[in-house]
Amino acid sequence: MSKRILVIAAMLLLALPFASIMAQDAGTIVDVAAGSEDFSTLVSLVEAAGLTETLAGEGPFTVFAPTNDAFAKLPQPVVDYLLANPDLLTRVLTYHVVPGALTAADVLAAPSLTTAEGSDLTVNAALSRVNGATIISTDVAASNGVIHAIDSVVLPTIELPAVDPLAVADNIIAAGSSTVYPVTERMADLFNQDGFGGTITVDSIGSGAGFERFCVNAETDISNASRPIKDSELEACAGNGRTPIEYFIAVDALAVVVSTENTFVDNLSIEQLNAIFSGTAATWADVNPEWPAEAIRLFSPGTDSGTFDYFVEIVFDQDETPILNASGIQLSEDDNVLVAGVEGSPYAIGYFGYAYYVVNQDRLRAVNIEGVEPNAATAESGEYPLSRPLFIYSDANIMAEKPQVPAFINYYLSNVEA
Repeated sequence: MSKRILVIAAMLLLALPFASIMAQDAGTIVDVAAGSEDFSTLVSLVEAAGLTETLAGEGPFTVFAPTNDAFAKLPQPVVDYLLANPDLLTRVLTYHVVPGALTAADVLAAPSLTTAEGSDLTVNAALSRVNGATIISTDVAASNGVIHAIDSVVLPTIELPAVDPLAVADNIIAAGSSTVYPVTERMADLFNQDGFGGTITVDSIGSGAGFERFCVNAETDISNASRPIKDSELEACAGNGRTPIEYFIAVDALAVVVSTENTFVDNLSIEQLNAIFSGTAATWADVNPEWPAEAIRLFSPGTDSGTFDYFVEIVFDQDETPILNASGIQLSEDDNVLVAGVEGSPYAIGYFGYAYYVVNQDRLRAVNIEGVEPNAATAESGEYPLSRPLFIYSDANIMAEKPQVPAFINYYLSNVEA
């Protein structure tokens, strides 16, 4: 496997289960971590990077500590590459360290944190996330700081080697999330414009259907997703000899939209969204007596969509039964169908990714949620209640066999914020 592939493979976040850790207050951060079976990999990497003395020093420090399970899910070549490159390993580890002893309350009260490595970590208080990693155990005390366990390995921005699209050819097949579709399609267009000699196919079929094509059918090279991959999908991938590698590409806001002819709805709470999309509120007057006593028309992405999954997670606490039983709701994996449906009635409401709303904002109007406007800034800060990470997935074997795939992913990650 090439050095380039290994560096690209390192750019991932992995959602993992966590075994609880008993809080301790004896010894330094290194002592406390070494005393827990859950952090033995982290401790060994700290030793390999020569950071033991630093983290055992006066501090105080706050460490966002990935568990052994998190490191175990990293492809072994990635771990080997980090161990062979101590400067990069040091950057990765210090990216998880923040000066000062910050409790979980302190962390979640801050919009961002500055790491010992010198980068900024974005905090999403609503989801208890730091740079997309969920905090799963908090306030493990040490004499010189505090440890918060996280369910992901997070990495600083790494300068990837430049890609010459003229140097690669052959086909690339991507499919999945309708929310990620316009981003991947744009990156494919740019890659082609810069000289790629092959063909890139990008299909918008929903995150679930995308993982089916990637894991079950093993027929795509890249899976676009607006949610993390599920355990059942990981198992399906394993059955085809695939180990999905996750690449975080952006933070997106889920936009709740109404027709431009709707002049009465400008803000909704999560509780009101629950009432609307469960059908508990049959008319707009049921939501707010000052609004018209007209039947609400509901439009939603289908059950194969990561957007649907995320909406259900936030609005219905992961129980999809109420929304699926809502009278008259129209479900579709095609966002164009949702746009046309909402646009067609002043009493309609729907939702999909903010990026898709932007290209249709002359036809629709986005509604504030809990008083917060959906936009890039509020999504990135986590202030907007319906913000979520977006991903693409591939596999190390695919990238080894088809060099055009890692070249495109490299190009994608290098240009997605441009």
